[in-house]
Amino acid sequence: MNYYFCVSKNFNQIRVMKTIQFREAIAEAMSEEMRRDESVYLMGEEVAEYNGAYKASKGMLDEFGPDRVIDTPISELGFSGIGVGSAMNGNRPIIEFMTFNFSLVGIDQIINNAAKMRQMSGGQFNVPIVFRGPTASAGQLGATHSQAFESWYANTPGLKVIVPSNPYDAKGLLKAAIRDEDPVIFMESEQMYGDKGEVPEEEYVLPIGKADIKREGSDVTIVSFGKIIKICYKAAEELEKEGISCEIIDLRTIRPMDHEAILESVKKTNRLVIVEEAWPFGNVATEITYQVQSQAFDYLDAPIVKINTADTPAPYSPVLLEEWLPNHNDVIKAVKKVMYKD
Repeated sequence: MNYYFCVSKNFNQIRVMKTIQFREAIAEAMSEEMRRDESVYLMGEEVAEYNGAYKASKGMLDEFGPDRVIDTPISELGFSGIGVGSAMNGNRPIIEFMTFNFSLVGIDQIINNAAKMRQMSGGQFNVPIVFRGPTASAGQLGATHSQAFESWYANTPGLKVIVPSNPYDAKGLLKAAIRDEDPVIFMESEQMYGDKGEVPEEEYVLPIGKADIKREGSDVTIVSFGKIIKICYKAAEELEKEGISCEIIDLRTIRPMDHEAILESVKKTNRLVIVEEAWPFGNVATEITYQVQSQAFDYLDAPIVKINTADTPAPYSPVLLEEWLPNHNDVIKAVKKVMYKD
């Protein structure tokens, strides 16, 4: 772990920064909140004795014991329901799914109970629970282990949906999710757990529902989130060599979505490309497209282009998988299209 000092923009605050892995940021967020609040606990498959399927809960069993870091049977429906019931009774559970593909087994508890309980009880019960784990593809895992469910859960009133792209955002947003009074879907990626990034040594919490401009630009706005945003950075670097300036917005939170950040950027650049690791029908990019054309149509100098996976189940073949996923060349082509340079 590397440490260094950083002076803030207003030059009156010195922050001690450290470089850690994404999995370490997740573990730190959960551990800090469990130290702060005894009602917080972690439950899921292999979270305790094995230190987490992706080592995202390493050391937590030793510190907090088996009453607060709880290994479960392979029964997502069962432990999701236990979590919802315990949240209704004053606890703040963190429910880990080994992958969100497995959350489908317990989706009734998430959609029909966690998301609706506050309204259906007339405000008598709230459900402060976090469901977290990996989403979307993670290499050659086959069609049933490579699905992106952000738009599925974001389509449900009562749920908040967060998809961070780096350790800093992951830690700050997970702490906010654990403190939130409503159910939060917190989606990660198996291919990001080893990613390294800088986080402050001191405590910090990021606001839910606030997008982040990762790269400022003037010619075109690129909106993305999660691990697929990495291809946007690569594309922007190559396009810069051709004199094309890309502004990259990381949504961070899918619901509530920061429409204002997107609209303000589009009003500046007049062009929009959306990159999402999901099937093309009825997804997050579709919603963004509608919001922009309905609220900023007169600012657009070109039709909006959205980039998604192919409209098929994820293939197992590495050659087909590479074709199925969006890549930086797709982004470059889309940017040139909206700038009429293709």
